[in-house]
Amino acid sequence: MIRLQQAWILLMVSSWTLGSSQMLQQDPVKVLYPEILSNETIECKCRDISCNVVFWFRTVPSKDQVEFIGKCNNADRTSWGAVDHSRFKLSKRGMSTFLLRIHNVTEEDAGIYSCIPRDERGSVEVFHPGVLLQPGVTPPTSPPPKVQHKPRHCPCSSKNQPMSGCHSLVLWPLVGLISSLSLGLVCTLHYFSRLPKKCHHHFMKKRPM
Repeated sequence: MIRLQQAWILLMVSSWTLGSSQMLQQDPVKVLYPEILSNETIECKCRDISCNVVFWFRTVPSKDQVEFIGKCNNADRTSWGAVDHSRFKLSKRGMSTFLLRIHNVTEEDAGIYSCIPRDERGSVEVFHPGVLLQPGVTPPTSPPPKVQHKPRHCPCSSKNQPMSGCHSLVLWPLVGLISSLSLGLVCTLHYFSRLPKKCHHHFMKKRPM
């Protein structure tokens, strides 16, 4: 849809700048969501030609109309269309950047703002798709990032060790546990096996003569 609008805008704007060859800049349309009564700045950069003057336009897709905002040259001289000069300001910044400032943005300022830089000879123009301005509109929120849980790895797997190795990891602790229990049981039985003899010997010592 944006591509069709860009082609239609270029066709309409060409009627304003007859006599020059137009080039379409393949830049994606940037979307801005300014708050009502805030200030917004739109940039137009001259990258492919040496700019002498820049034309600014606003397209209202819902009304199928293109409005001429104004133009600004290298000397910061401006001429205007049918816009409110107190809210729209055109200027140049640096060597190759032109600015459109909108003060106290309202819902009526919604639309696609495009710029057309023209070279010093006036023979080449570059059409920039520009910015889609949507005042008072809540910008879409991006979905929360997905949390990737790390898979739990067995300390011994078929890829790392053979099954016999896994068996040894389990077998040797069991052997140690059984050996400890067996040793404790033998000591206990040995102790109780000597207990009656000790008791009998103690009884014979205390028997009166």
